[in-house]
Amino acid sequence: MDQMFTRAPVKVLVLSALFVLFLAVIPLCADIYSYIDSQGVLHFTNVPTSAQYTVYIKERSAGPLSYTTNQYDHLITGASKRQGVSFSLLKALIKTESNFNSEAVSRAGAKGLMQIMPANIKELKIKNPFDPRENIMGGARYLKQLIKRFNGELPLALAAYNAGPSVVERYQGIPPIKETEAFVKRVLKYYAIYRRG
Repeated sequence: MDQMFTRAPVKVLVLSALFVLFLAVIPLCADIYSYIDSQGVLHFTNVPTSAQYTVYIKERSAGPLSYTTNQYDHLITGASKRQGVSFSLLKALIKTESNFNSEAVSRAGAKGLMQIMPANIKELKIKNPFDPRENIMGGARYLKQLIKRFNGELPLALAAYNAGPSVVERYQGIPPIKETEAFVKRVLKYYAIYRRG
């Protein structure tokens, strides 16, 4: 009788440990869904609560516990040195914006690795937003401008990168937009991961 009571907890512990290990190798994906309500407001979520939501951004998994590719590291390094913006921060922004897809285009028209909006493409004098070198250099230059504009407060600069600087200034902080709040958190999460190497 005593053996039954001692073996059962051991089995539970072993099964629990195996389950945790199983979860650790499942690729992490965070698809973004959207829908436009009757008032014309665009809603975003990573957990759709109704059939009205459709996939807005499909995150491709890079594999178990993989957060990166080294494909663009030489370009990110060049932009980092030239613009004085952290390599890890630029890489985190690219991961969040396009998942390293140089041909990415959002519904709003943002293009390339750093998902630069058409107005900014023109302002930054980017000739081909799908050219990784131009896109990364232009995005790094724009991020540097935002960091300066928001006095080095990185969360505000990132919110401005996503929602626009005037929106951040209007709210005097990160605007209460779910997409923007999630964006800032994701960039900061990947930034921490890349800084740890």
